Amino acid sequence: MKLGPCIKRYKEDTHRAASPEETEKRIEAKLPAAGITRVADITNLDRIGIPVFSSIRPMADRGAVSVYNGKGATPVEARVSAMMEGLERYSGEVRDRELTIARYSSLKAEALNPVDLILPTEAVADADAEIPWVLGWDIMNDEEIQVPANAVFHPLSSDYKRLFRTNTSGLASGNMMEEAIFHGLAEVIERDAWAIVEATRHMGPLISDVVDEQAQGLLERFAAAEVDVYLRDITSDIDIPTCAAAADDIKLRDPTLLTTGMGTHTSARVAVLRALTEVAQSRLTQIHGAREDTVTADFRRQIGYERTKRLNRYWFDIGEKKSFADIQSFESNDFLLDIKFMISKLEEAGLERAVVVDLTREEIGVPVVRVIVPGLEIAGVDRERVGKRIKNARSRRLPRAKPLQS
Repeated sequence: MKLGPCIKRYKEDTHRAASPEETEKRIEAKLPAAGITRVADITNLDRIGIPVFSSIRPMADRGAVSVYNGKGATPVEARVSAMMEGLERYSGEVRDRELTIARYSSLKAEALNPVDLILPTEAVADADAEIPWVLGWDIMNDEEIQVPANAVFHPLSSDYKRLFRTNTSGLASGNMMEEAIFHGLAEVIERDAWAIVEATRHMGPLISDVVDEQAQGLLERFAAAEVDVYLRDITSDIDIPTCAAAADDIKLRDPTLLTTGMGTHTSARVAVLRALTEVAQSRLTQIHGAREDTVTADFRRQIGYERTKRLNRYWFDIGEKKSFADIQSFESNDFLLDIKFMISKLEEAGLERAVVVDLTREEIGVPVVRVIVPGLEIAGVDRERVGKRIKNARSRRLPRAKPLQS
C-alpha cells in the first residue's frame, strides 16, 4: 500500500480532503448500492439543536432496519457524516470476499498473532484454531501481513470460528485513502484512551477557557437547554489530543441521558468539537431509540437518575482543570503528515504495528479501511478484552481512585 500527500481542502469544523458539500454531491448517488433508502434529519427530536442525521438501511435478510447516525457542527456536515457511516458499515461486511481459513501456526506468510489482539480469557486456548484471515498492510513496518478476519469484518458470520465479538473500532471512510486511514487511526487511539480512563476512573482534567467560537457556540446550546457538559482532556500517553464530553440533563433528570462523547484528532480544536457533537449524537441516539420503541427499559431506568449518576460520578467530578490553550496540537495541511505523526507517537508508546485493511467496495467507490493497532485497548466496547495498557494504568493510578458508591 503506497500512501501519498493528501491535502486538506476543508478545515472548518473538521478536516477533510473535500468540503462537505462536494462530498455530499459525490456520494449521494452511491447510497442505493449500499441499501440505504433515506437520510433523515433527527435534530429536532432533541431540544439542544446540534445537527444529527440518520441513514436508514432496511435489512430484509435479517428482518430489521439498521440506523447509522452522523453528527456535525453544521447540518451538511451531520448529513454527510451519516451517509459516510452507512457506506463504511456496508463496506465493512464480508459479503463476497474470499477468506483464507488456516491456523496461525500454519501460515507461511507474515501474519498477526491473534493473541496480540487482546483475546478474552476463554479464547486464549483457541488462539491457534482454524480461523478466517484477510490480507492487510502494516504501515508502521511497510509490509504485507495476514490479519484475523474477526478483527476486520463486522459482523462475521457464525459459520466461521470467532475468537471475540466483532465491533466497528477503526472502521473508517474518507474522500481519499489517506483521509480514511487518518480517521481510523484516530478512532483506535480514542477507544484506547476511553478504555483506560474508564478502567482507572481517572477521567482527566476539566478543560477550561475554551476560546474557539464554534466550540463556545455548542456549549452555549447545551447551557440554554439546561444540560451541564463536563469537557475533559483524556489524552493518553500516546499524546494525540483526545477529549471527552459528559452530559447531564439537569432539567429532565433522565438516567438514559447521562451520556458521553469522545473526539481524537491531531488538532485539539477538532477533538473538542468532535466530543461535543458526539455527546449530542449520543443523546439523540437514546431519544430516537426510545421514540421508535427500539430501546426498552434498561438497567439505568430501573435504578434511576440519582444512582446512575453516583455510579458514574467520576465523569461529573470537578477536580483538576486544564486550559484549552495547554493542549498541544500538531497542525498540518496534509493527512499524510498527520498519519506519520500519529505512527511516530504510537511507536514512542511501545506499539509495534499499525495494520490497514482496504475494504473499499467497487460498487461504492468510497475509500473504506479497517485500522488495527495490536496492543491498543478495546475494553470500552468489549469488557472481556483487557490488555496490558489497562493493567499497567491500574497499577499506576488505582491507589488514588475514589470508590464508587452504590
